[in-house]
Amino acid sequence: MNRKDFIKTSLIMGAGCSLLPSFSLGAFQEEFTRNQLIGKGNPDISGDSYTSTMHRETAQALKKMSTAAATEGIKIEVVSAYRSFDRQKQIFEGKYKRFTGQGLSPMEAIEKIIEYSTIPGTSRHHWGTDLDLIDANAPRPESVLQAQHYHGKGPFCKFKEWMDKHAESFGFYEVYTDNANRKGFEYEPWHFSYAPVSIPMLKAYEKLDVKAILQEESIMGHEHFTDEFITKYRKENILDINPKLLS
Repeated sequence: MNRKDFIKTSLIMGAGCSLLPSFSLGAFQEEFTRNQLIGKGNPDISGDSYTSTMHRETAQALKKMSTAAATEGIKIEVVSAYRSFDRQKQIFEGKYKRFTGQGLSPMEAIEKIIEYSTIPGTSRHHWGTDLDLIDANAPRPESVLQAQHYHGKGPFCKFKEWMDKHAESFGFYEVYTDNANRKGFEYEPWHFSYAPVSIPMLKAYEKLDVKAILQEESIMGHEHFTDEFITKYRKENILDINPKLLS
């Protein structure tokens, strides 16, 4: 459903209140520092937990979308929001130690990690614009972030159908789509990005020297981040996403 149709036919409007999205993909303009882009501090991010901490614009849009979803019995729950550089480093290095300890070579371990997890300093979660979402009103499986839960008879099918119809009207776009031709990270039907902020942040991020950042920060395994690896990672993992989030 496009924004025009959404406005004309919306059945999710509460009586007497306006939930219509008010955003423009070209309206958000800001200069971003290196630290903002790699998860080392951002004055526009606030919250008191890993599920509530996010960019202020993202939080406002999420509140509107959650209110709309609630009218159809869906309770949007954030499983993960802003993730700092240090937290992502902890995740990455924990997996690196585990996989190499199981006998994988350093590069095999890195390739396995980046099926789903980003290298610290390169995560979209650093921006406070990207959220991992589920429906808290649905039966909760043991491991919630699994693609099968969003399809077939999975508990989050109703949520997925609603998001497919309405999320973009509130500025949220699925990042790692179910596209057989897409490379990089695996399909993540739970991962949504608030485009009005994440698009300009990605444009700013593209200007950074990713290899220099990874080496300067002494990330475990960084000696294996060759020019060839970084070029491929940048092309496939950072930029091979939903094309609507590229412009």
